[in-house]
Amino acid sequence: MANPRKILEKYNLSPNHLLGQNFLVDENILKKLIEAADLKKEDIVLEVGPGLGILTFELAKRAKKVIAVEKDKRLAEILENIARENKIENLEIIQGDILKIFPSATSTSSSVIPAPRPSVALREGGKAEIQVDSKFTGLDSRFRGNDKYKIVANIPYYLTSHLIRTFLESESKPQTMILMIQKEVAERLCAKPPKMSLLAASAQFYAQPKIASSVSKKSFWPSPKVDSAIIEIKPKKEIPGEPEKFFKVLKAGFLAPRKQLAGNLERGLKKSKQEILEVLQSLNIDPKRRAETLEVEEWVEIGNRLN
Repeated sequence: MANPRKILEKYNLSPNHLLGQNFLVDENILKKLIEAADLKKEDIVLEVGPGLGILTFELAKRAKKVIAVEKDKRLAEILENIARENKIENLEIIQGDILKIFPSATSTSSSVIPAPRPSVALREGGKAEIQVDSKFTGLDSRFRGNDKYKIVANIPYYLTSHLIRTFLESESKPQTMILMIQKEVAERLCAKPPKMSLLAASAQFYAQPKIASSVSKKSFWPSPKVDSAIIEIKPKKEIPGEPEKFFKVLKAGFLAPRKQLAGNLERGLKKSKQEILEVLQSLNIDPKRRAETLEVEEWVEIGNRLN
């Protein structure tokens, strides 16, 4: 396993804390990530934040192709150098912001083709160069209709919620997402009643998340302040309801999580107390319950009745 400290020293660089750069140094955790991904030779893998390629090159050994998106131009260049030296031909490196080149389906700009962005694509023989591809139209369009692509990544903590939402709401959903994220966030994503949260209900509307393994903060260099977890997020083939109706009542219901459901819905939806009570009673939902006690299916039913 490559030593990230030595690689950065070679290029006279140091980790960028603003971009949440904590490099994996534990080979056992690397193996767990690979095992969780359950890669097949026909799989295409999207890796977000490949950094120095610790995970990237292991993915490339097992998948048909790896597309790695790196925001830090310095690291993208190092990754390109290492890939060229090792003649890795099934790797494409894109230097850019994943949230801009893979827009969320709910974004107002999601239908707009992004401007061309710098990319590094390995050519035949392992040769590579940084270039701007004028035909680059965004990763969502490239993956659309492909049910064999997976996301495997060790993502920065600041990016977690936004990134997960972006892919789960996209028309180009992955087959699965294997992510190394902050342990506390992983636990919240997988929570069940009576410990549901807005984040958990939102994610579980679209997918089935589960924690595959816990990861000590000592597994990284430099060490972050908190432990991590490997989480598997598998998008549902069919979502249980209409997103607009679901999220409208969900946000209203969690307006004040410690207060009763009926009051939150009344204030958040600006509907009469009588109407709220009638709907909840028709669904056999106690109006005194708190939002954290409801199942996703119950939110769907409420959304169908109150919209």
